[in-house]
Amino acid sequence: MGATRGFIVEADGGSRGNPGPAGYGAVVKDDAGQVLAEVAESIGTATNNVAEYRGLIAGLRALLALGVEGARVEVRMDSKLVIEQMAGRWKVKHEGLRPLALEAAGLARRFRVTWTWVPRERNSHADRLANEAMDAAARGETWQASEITSAPGSATAVEPPNTDAPTLFDPPSAGPGPAAPGPAAPASGASAPAVSASPGSASPGAVSAAPASPGYASTGSALAGAGGRTGSPGAAGARAVGGDAGTAAGTATSHDRRGHGWMPRATRVATSLLLLRHGQTPLSVEKRFSGLGDPSLTPTGLAQAEAAALRLSREPYEVEVIVTSPLARARQTAEAVAARTGLQVLVDDDLRETDFGDWEGHTFAEIQQRWPRELAAWLADPDVAPPGGESFASTARRVEQARDRIVKAHEGRSVVVVSHVTPIKMLVRFALGAPPEALYRMHLDLACLSAIDYYADGPAVVRALNDTAHLT
Repeated sequence: MGATRGFIVEADGGSRGNPGPAGYGAVVKDDAGQVLAEVAESIGTATNNVAEYRGLIAGLRALLALGVEGARVEVRMDSKLVIEQMAGRWKVKHEGLRPLALEAAGLARRFRVTWTWVPRERNSHADRLANEAMDAAARGETWQASEITSAPGSATAVEPPNTDAPTLFDPPSAGPGPAAPGPAAPASGASAPAVSASPGSASPGAVSAAPASPGYASTGSALAGAGGRTGSPGAAGARAVGGDAGTAAGTATSHDRRGHGWMPRATRVATSLLLLRHGQTPLSVEKRFSGLGDPSLTPTGLAQAEAAALRLSREPYEVEVIVTSPLARARQTAEAVAARTGLQVLVDDDLRETDFGDWEGHTFAEIQQRWPRELAAWLADPDVAPPGGESFASTARRVEQARDRIVKAHEGRSVVVVSHVTPIKMLVRFALGAPPEALYRMHLDLACLSAIDYYADGPAVVRALNDTAHLT
């Protein structure tokens, strides 16, 4: 999809009460009118204007997920306020709208945007999506996207990233906040808008998923490959990352990972990193940013760690090394694995979570209220750090160094790496050769397992992502 191709984003939002139960909808089309992606979400109690901005942000995020940064885009909305403010002709006077306007403007700068006001009847598609989301919420349901049949080559839109803090990229459903898919909150369990996208090749760095769960590996799924380490990347018929020795869905039949016809057999045994996120903490329960603060696991978190440990102590994993972040929540999780496997726990400081600085322990809503400009800048640029904290770019550099040390020191072995949302996503991104935006297209649950194989004479291969079969 070249940058010369044009696109259309139609967005809308509404509130039944103003403020009242609210939702948004957005649709992305190519310049021929072919639908490429739809997104909608109920956002709790909010005003019409907040819902409209949330729809705009979600539409731009869905477009960005198609890998067309720099493209020509016409944004169509029936909100005169939003169009005029984004075009720079009207000032944003309402404090509650400024963070949303800043985020939308940051996204818009990544394209060549024309802002067009249209009558409501010409914005019926987005309006319908917003109402569908609100209707679904009123029934106690989540809006489900219908399947879209589109032109070949369209990319698959994906889910944004989360971090230890449930608020990192996925703001609370009630009140102003940036919309997904895009930098949305880190909190495990935080809801994200449903996205429907056209079939075809995924954008660079996107991880393809089962149709029932567009954009990310579904919770509890078992993806082939983590476990045995002989053979080569791209194995067909490799063992699944499942619960007890192949009981999860997608169980495999062979311990040998053989290459596809277009990928030769590797001449060396892979170094397997089994990436385990730590269990639940009080901050993750309360959806607060959790970086270098050092909370311990809750009873639920300890149970999650034990479940992961039990799984990893059995076939097919054959764990030989355990390396952990120095933070307590990760060390407790690693110690559970060590107790089951009889292995020593090694500590690597560079596996620690990102330092969120002044935002540590705060919710997304609190940060949005106290640091709106800093938050908008941080969401838009991985080189920007939170006040007194660390940028994602800085985190990436040290995580890459940790990976190189671990792979070199334990070549050909199976290594459990216990860490946090951001470092694990970084490792997956590096393995995929994906850009920084790929962080916003992955979701990791508490105590989930991901897996990457590293070959001395071939590429790194992502074998699994966000597998939680051991928690079900």
